[in-house]
Amino acid sequence: MRYLLAIWDGGGATPPNLGIARLLVDHGHEVVVYGDPTLAADIAATGAIHRTWPTAPQRRSTSLDDDVLKDWECRTQIGAGMRLRDRLISGPAASRFAADVVAALDDEPFDAVLADGILFGALVGAEARGIPTVAMIGSVYVAPSRVRPPAGRLAPARGPQGRARDRAGFVLANLMWDHGGGGLRSLNRVRAEFGLDPLRHLWEQWERAERVLLLTGSAFDDPPAEAPNVRYVGPVLEDIPTEGVLELPPGDDPLVVVGLSSSYMQQSALLGRIARALSTLPVRGVITTGPAIDPAEIDSAPNVAVVRAAAHNELFANADLVITHAGHGTLIKAIAAGLPSLCIPLGRDQTDNAARAARHGVAMVISRRSDAATIAEAVNRMLHEPSYRAAAEALGEQIRAEIATGAALTELEAAAAARHPLDPRKA
Repeated sequence: MRYLLAIWDGGGATPPNLGIARLLVDHGHEVVVYGDPTLAADIAATGAIHRTWPTAPQRRSTSLDDDVLKDWECRTQIGAGMRLRDRLISGPAASRFAADVVAALDDEPFDAVLADGILFGALVGAEARGIPTVAMIGSVYVAPSRVRPPAGRLAPARGPQGRARDRAGFVLANLMWDHGGGGLRSLNRVRAEFGLDPLRHLWEQWERAERVLLLTGSAFDDPPAEAPNVRYVGPVLEDIPTEGVLELPPGDDPLVVVGLSSSYMQQSALLGRIARALSTLPVRGVITTGPAIDPAEIDSAPNVAVVRAAAHNELFANADLVITHAGHGTLIKAIAAGLPSLCIPLGRDQTDNAARAARHGVAMVISRRSDAATIAEAVNRMLHEPSYRAAAEALGEQIRAEIATGAALTELEAAAAARHPLDPRKA
């Protein structure tokens, strides 16, 4: 099969998309990835073919000035969500993503289009050309829903009042996404531009895809999404490639791995407080700053190593605790490894992810404004309270079992085969 994969340089959204490319290539398929120039080397490492977006918005360097969203400038999470909508989901960006995908499909044959679920324009382009589409969501289900809480920090409904809350949340969320700034009107203009009928709600674009693949654990995402085209396939535990071998701090004290956002979220001061907290404890610490933060900005200690990047999957195999911003990628990798997490949300969907993890008993949540003493106290408590580890091991076992079913590959191959129902070579 031949796949067009549409992605963007979205921090934690990137590794699972690259993992999908690697999965398909490893099983003999050809994958052409349209993505930002900053992802060229990582895409090549999967065995896929990289092509730069001709006109769509993208990062051309790792400079903060080149960031498409710059959502750290937003004062509220709602503001950050609206910026995501206006700069990536709808508006001129959607038109350009759609045009680029249409041009690619007109230029050469593809059996299916796979797109990061936030790239609505890419989904529009594939729909316009009648190519099977798969929206890939590297998180829990985030579209407004009548049967799910309007925010992950709220517990699932347990009675009539809770169900009424969820129905009201569905209406309010759609009002925000659809009409604040004209998100729905803008996307429908793009759809009309490519000969498609209008949507009733912005997030209805997902309903037009053959499949919406949730790259998370169904046991973690409670309650499950009710949309008929949604499939839970388990997380894709892909690491961004790193160079060299990381030397751990000496000794056999518990290993605490720290990974805040791989994109810039003004996290330098918090990383410094975490480093100071770990330096006061009988632990070994490894802090990964990500590409946006220079490791030299963070004071290390004899028991704390500070590096720009390290393979989390390898570190987690030997770790006892993870300190994370509760981005879905790092959090779900920790759970899949059976590790508890100390969650310090910075923004975006992280507060909701952290609350969900705490409900499952695998995490403790503290404020991003916590001082070093508070962080140290939380780390000490989590290392000495066995219930966190037990809950993480139990949930991790369920997630690993879901990954082992191979559902992701099955769904991706089925989507491509749907274009050739009468061809036994493609069915």
